[in-house]
Formats: sequence, structure tokens, C-alpha cells
Amino acid sequence: MDASSLMSWITFLLSLSTGLLLADPPVKRPAPELLSIDNGTVKIGINKAMGASITHLSWKALAQKNIVNSYDPGRLIQQSYYGGARLDRKKEGQHQGFSPWSWNPIQGGGIGSWARVSRFEKINQGNTLYSETIPKLWDMPNEEAEALMSQWTSFEDGLKNVIVVKNQITCSRKLADRWGPARLNPQEIPALYFTRNFKTFKSYLGKGKWRTEQQPMGPPWGKTTSPRQAMACFEESSPGITRQGIAIFSPSATTWNFGPHGAGHSPDPAAGSCSHIAPVVRVNLGPTSTLSYRYWLIVGLEEELSTTLELLWEKYSKERFTLSNPEK
Repeated sequence: MDASSLMSWITFLLSLSTGLLLADPPVKRPAPELLSIDNGTVKIGINKAMGASITHLSWKALAQKNIVNSYDPGRLIQQSYYGGARLDRKKEGQHQGFSPWSWNPIQGGGIGSWARVSRFEKINQGNTLYSETIPKLWDMPNEEAEALMSQWTSFEDGLKNVIVVKNQITCSRKLADRWGPARLNPQEIPALYFTRNFKTFKSYLGKGKWRTEQQPMGPPWGKTTSPRQAMACFEESSPGITRQGIAIFSPSATTWNFGPHGAGHSPDPAAGSCSHIAPVVRVNLGPTSTLSYRYWLIVGLEEELSTTLELLWEKYSKERFTLSNPEK
């Protein structure tokens, strides 16, 4: 890679880290249309008004009602992908702050609107939340992407503090469209935004050991690796009080983005400040590719997270994403 290409790639990576936090003022927040499942320990919910993204996560041992930040369509716990070339489309209404920009379908919605949901239901005797979303392209005020995002959300069998999510995007772009063939782009699997009071970030090293990660307020985000493909963030609490945490296990990931955004330590899901984690893998997402993967959300005290992550690692450490039609 020559110097010019390297600088272009670095600029793109920085734009990915900043992009979904610059939509200010945010698009109007719609009235919630929540569909949820609750096993008595954990409650998880998807919101039809916000692209069927996950907008609610709470659990019995936590005093807080919901830890998912939903300030704008770029937050939430959601699917987000990048494909093809970066284009300058300002003459067509592309946001000035996101130009040039790649093909970037977002489950929650674009910079000026929320995404449309075509299926939104409980399946498997009411134990699984299923949705289909027509995502929006992030850089445009109201442009639907030629893609369909599907999502299955349920509880992991035998583990009451664990949610398992399968995400899938089916791309339906024309092979010779303006974005062109696949490029090896970083994909967030998935993007996760939590309330700002979940401020302590740790990578899981295995055998009950954690590494605390330090990062100033971003973006840009911090970058790290985790030998067990798991990270967690823990709530702020008073001295001597054990903190609750949320861990993400994404076995397909190779690197992780993370960090706090905004001042203060607000527990408000609608606040502009937040905490962010995203497991990342680089994938050739082509015009007609289908990409799918699974990840797990684990809640509880640090010791509970460690024990559960060991069980998940034993069962799923070799699981990887699947990709069809990776046109070059």
C-alpha cells in the first residue's frame, strides 16, 4: 500500500469512528413500539419505531430500568455495515459531514430518519423476537438501502443471564452500481451503545482474568484485541459496592472499538453522552452478499460474567460469520 492509499484508509477509519455521533440535532425520537421477552432475570426488547434495533436491556439485579442509549438512529444495539467505494453525493443531498461516504446501511436509520420495519413478531412459541428491516443509508437524509436486515433475539438455553442474537444482512444492489464491487471494509458485529454510567471497560482474557482498558472521551474510539473475543463495561457505583456489567461475546471478531462519549455519567437512555463497544471484523461485503453472524450478551457481576464466558467459549469459540457472494 502506497503512502496516499494508507492515508486514505486511515482517514476512512477515523470517519467510521466519528460518523454515528455527529448527527446533531438528532432526528425526532418516535413513540416506542417495543416487543420484548423476559425470563424473570433479564428483559430484552426491540423497537419497531427504531428499525427493530435492540433499544431495551435490563435485568433483575440492576436498579436501572434500561441501559441502551437511543439518542439517535446511530446509537442503539444494531446492525451496521460498509461496502463499496466512498462517494461524494453532496449534490444529491448527502450530509456535508459524511462525504465522501461508502454504502453504509444502518438498522436504526439514516442521519435524518428512522428505518422501516417489514416484519416484527414473536416466533418459536413466543421465545424469540424476529424482525426484518429495510435499513437506511447513513449519509443521506432519507434513503433506503437496497438490503434487508433480519434479526433473531432469544435467551441462551440453560443460561438465564445470556441473550443470543443472530444478525443477517442480505444485499440486493445492482452489480454495476455506483459503489462498485466489494472492498475489504471493517464491519461492526454489532454496534452497541450503552448509557454513559457504564464507564469502565474491560477485555476478557480467560480463566477469570480481565484487563482494564483506558480511553479518553471519543471519538475516535480506542482499539484493542481480546483473546477470548469478549469485552464488558461496568456501571459506576459507590466505593465498596460491586458493580454490575454487560459483556459482549462475538467469536467472529478480530479487533474491538470502545470508549466513552460526552461528559458526565448519565444513566438516561436518551442522553447525548454514551459508552460504546463494537467487535469488528473485516469482510468483503459485495453488492449481492449475504452476511450472518451471532453474538451473545451476558449480564451480571464480574464473577458471573467470567463463569458464563468460559461456558460460552467452550461451546462457541470456533463459530464464525458466514458470507455468500463476496464479489471482488
